Amino acid sequence: MKAVRIHEFGGPEVLRYEDIPEPKLRKDQLLVRVRACALNHLDLWVRKAPLPGVQLPHILGSDIAGEIVEVGEYVKGCTLGQRVVVAPQHFCNQCPACLDGRQNQCREFTVLGNAVDGGNCELFAVSPADVLPIPDDLSFVDAASVPLAFTTAWHMLVGRAGLRPGQTVLVLGANSGVGIAAIQIAKMLRARVIGTAGDDQKARKGLELGADFIVDHYKQKISEEVRKITGREGVDIVIEHVGAATWEESVRCLKPGGILVTCGATTGADAKINLQFLFARQLSLLGSYMGTMDDTRQALSHVFAGRLKPVVDRVFPLQEVRAAHEYLEKSQMFGKVVLSVD
Repeated sequence: MKAVRIHEFGGPEVLRYEDIPEPKLRKDQLLVRVRACALNHLDLWVRKAPLPGVQLPHILGSDIAGEIVEVGEYVKGCTLGQRVVVAPQHFCNQCPACLDGRQNQCREFTVLGNAVDGGNCELFAVSPADVLPIPDDLSFVDAASVPLAFTTAWHMLVGRAGLRPGQTVLVLGANSGVGIAAIQIAKMLRARVIGTAGDDQKARKGLELGADFIVDHYKQKISEEVRKITGREGVDIVIEHVGAATWEESVRCLKPGGILVTCGATTGADAKINLQFLFARQLSLLGSYMGTMDDTRQALSHVFAGRLKPVVDRVFPLQEVRAAHEYLEKSQMFGKVVLSVD
């Protein structure tokens, strides 16, 4: 089969579109013909430098949609030709955390395409517990655009921050996958949403997506604009995944008792905070790592019902993966960049 692998770390030139053996299916697995696989910034980080557990050669790709083409002897309830999306989590399913439904706290937990091979290939072997059927009116490209981002945003807002109706949420990076998902989830749960974007076009799309206000993070000081919008009160929740470049501003945006929940550090992980400000205002700083299988099921159920919308910016054929990585690195997109697998 065809696949894209890296044999060394570096720029987009290390991505090789090549022939590799088809996966050997166990009797307790399904074989999925991959039709689409979305890119994430994780793909860029793994490609550029070694992360713990990554073994070369390695296949990237966390978000997989396709159809079942082979069913293992022990598998029940799945049929050939069934259209599915693959949950982006990898976990042992045996430890106390997994058995308690806290898969993202499993010691073996990782994301597909990180410490285990992902879906930048034609065929993918997977446990039946890790696939979700997708409705006929949802394309493979749209289906592939949602698992990781919507699971992450759902876990941040619902699982970690405990979002309640009427609260105000600040979403950093309205054009990112997590930002797009967070805006929609917060509005669906009847919150007021302030987003940030870097140009007028992205601001307009963020408003169309449901955000009540958009702050231009290049031309405006985020905390000052948030204070104006909220009558100097601040926000209840900040969805932070940018890192060092926005950290101090994000903390300043919180009202007393507010919650900052972070899932990433795109601009660097060296964030600082004034501890007196933290305890005097009784703020909560929460980490969030992807999400549980229940988060995935809940988030995707709203996507399948049409209450949450996939947003795709651009589609590249799998063999043009280098161009797709170069495009993603420019951060000019609004929505997901997806690889189509013929």
